[in-house]
Amino acid sequence: MTRHPDWIRVQVAETGEFFQTRRVVQEFNLHTVCEEARCPNVRECWAHGTATFMLGGDTCTRGCRFCAVAHGRPQPLDSDEPRRLAEAVQALQLQHVVVTAVARDDLPDGGAAHFAATAEAIKRLTPACRVEVLIPDFRGDKDALRLVVDAPIDVLDHNLETVPRLYTRVRPGAVYERSLRVLELGKCWRSDLVTKTGLMVGLGETTAELTAVFTDLQAVDCEVLTMGQYLRPSLQQLPVERYVPPDEFATLRAVALRYGFRHVEAGPLVRSSYHAWEHVPRQ
Repeated sequence: MTRHPDWIRVQVAETGEFFQTRRVVQEFNLHTVCEEARCPNVRECWAHGTATFMLGGDTCTRGCRFCAVAHGRPQPLDSDEPRRLAEAVQALQLQHVVVTAVARDDLPDGGAAHFAATAEAIKRLTPACRVEVLIPDFRGDKDALRLVVDAPIDVLDHNLETVPRLYTRVRPGAVYERSLRVLELGKCWRSDLVTKTGLMVGLGETTAELTAVFTDLQAVDCEVLTMGQYLRPSLQQLPVERYVPPDEFATLRAVALRYGFRHVEAGPLVRSSYHAWEHVPRQ
């Protein structure tokens, strides 16, 4: 694998807070995307006392070619998982939590009711905690999406990941227009809901293609955008086409802000849940 440039280096110590977060994750027998997707920011975020929890097990039914999460046939849903996750949020005293999941195309609702049950459990124990859900597209099932939108969530996050031209290569099984529709319907059904998406760069996209995506996102009233460098987790995933330097990320952020996003987080190590607690200021 190609050596990363210097600006990709992560130098964060494993603090007491890091070990406390890890202890809680292990104690409540939870999965995190931080570990399963080999996120480069795991030490920083866990030292901050937060993690991105992953529902539905550690095996995804899809095989996106950028992702390190294992794919195959998952185990049945754990009906006790929402309770344990809510208790972990309470133990960590979180004010903002990000909950995602593996794609569960094996389930009739794609796992939507599991998301809703988790949001409800969190709000029962920690009413002041903002709940952000990073959801799959549910194969375009509007009823499934409605279950999540009607749950007590504060932020609806669904990542476009890349530009339309690269979908068949990067996200086989996903459809760009369908992903845009998830964000559009979420905002249409609940105007108070903050909608958010994330993009990877370095997969061969052009600046013109990215700005076209910005236009599409503004057309569906998406408010928060994250952009980060694609990093190849292993030789089984797609290679990096280009490492984008920090100054280009700064330029992309400035361009995106001119399109009207409420918040844009952009940088080589940015991921969709990176500094998520800062993306939506408290009223």
